[in-house]
Amino acid sequence: MAEKRRILIVDDDPSLLRLLTIRLHAAGYDVNAAESGEQALAALEVVLPDLIITDLRMDGMDGMTLFDNVRKDHPLLPVIILTAHGSIPDAVAATSRGVYGFLTKPFDSANLLEQVERAMSISFGAGRPAADAEWRSHIVTRSAIMEDVLNRAYLVAGSEASVFIRGDSGTGKELLAQAIHKAGPRHDKPFVAVNCGAIPETLLESELFGHRKGSFTGATHDHQGLFQSADGGTLFLDEIGDMPLALQVKLLRVIQERQIRPVGSTQAIPVDVRIISATHRNLDEEMEEGRFREDLYYRLNVVTLELPPLAERREDIPLLALHFLHDLATKYRKKITGFAPDAMERLISAPWPGNVRQLYNLVEQTVILSTTPVVSDALVDKALRDKRSNLMAFADARKHFERDYLVQLLRITEGNVTHAARLAKRNRTEFYKLLNRHHIEPSLFKSGDH
Repeated sequence: MAEKRRILIVDDDPSLLRLLTIRLHAAGYDVNAAESGEQALAALEVVLPDLIITDLRMDGMDGMTLFDNVRKDHPLLPVIILTAHGSIPDAVAATSRGVYGFLTKPFDSANLLEQVERAMSISFGAGRPAADAEWRSHIVTRSAIMEDVLNRAYLVAGSEASVFIRGDSGTGKELLAQAIHKAGPRHDKPFVAVNCGAIPETLLESELFGHRKGSFTGATHDHQGLFQSADGGTLFLDEIGDMPLALQVKLLRVIQERQIRPVGSTQAIPVDVRIISATHRNLDEEMEEGRFREDLYYRLNVVTLELPPLAERREDIPLLALHFLHDLATKYRKKITGFAPDAMERLISAPWPGNVRQLYNLVEQTVILSTTPVVSDALVDKALRDKRSNLMAFADARKHFERDYLVQLLRITEGNVTHAARLAKRNRTEFYKLLNRHHIEPSLFKSGDH
């Protein structure tokens, strides 16, 4: 069954919230309500709505301030402003800043529903891509940051635009490239990946474009390059920042002319390939230093997607760790059911410089060495080589992103305040006061409640 599209409504008038909820529920939408802009921001990372409807005039944070905050992290999320103080200047000012729609109170239900449906269709076509959809089935997440990346990936997948993926090593750049390929019109054609930094410079040209027999020492037969192998499909150029300058010139020509010339050949061969590229390098710095061509960069970088490091999506660590554990326990034929609570807390708090790849390797090591059904804290500690937590102490985190910190803890613990308070090293009473201060409702984070 298709997932219901989700709306977050924000208004400091409880009666209007109830009315909107009833109307939108009746129209088949999943609705969450917030009584203030602050409460809406706290709920946003949990609810992950397809649309926000907010009152313009509210005590504390008003609708436009809420919109500006939402826009920073979710630039594709449509917002409809609802106000009793509507005027042409207000409407023009709001829409010029990117607000999707503007309705005055008392609102007309038919007009409201028409705007809602239009906002949904323009934002995500047939609606937000389902979390269990085949195209993204290998990406395990419940992180709002990752969901935003995946929403963008889904939007760009339907086009022929070149995609550039930024991200540290181990964040899953190739998995995202595969997902884009699967969601796009070339999904039934080849997906071919090559790590430009793993192949010697002398062989990379032949690997990409192919060669003719006798074109160099050791070329004993004709070789079809990866561009030809990917014809009609997608070629993923990983670590493009490691490509030598001389080869960058030839790659640019291939992209412009849509044809290749194998090493040792005088004849060009047409190719039809979508290119997705990725790197962990800072290509702006590489261009400044003359190590990467600016014209090639802009050919590759039509749409940029940035994968966050694992340390910025810690709510995914329990999910990923258990997913890897179950797969690896099956692979190694071991009866292991999970991690001890202290072991899981250690995983959540670890630095993870190697990101998801490092987490997978650690889980594999613990599965191989574990002699009990539950992986112990000692075993995880040994696998981490006793590297201590880099999760901010609560007092330090509070100064900069206290609300985000609390939301992250509740996402990790699925709304378990006792567990969240323990992770934050605060007692339950004090922790509840912090939640109330930031208008955070723990029930929003419980499984099955959203």
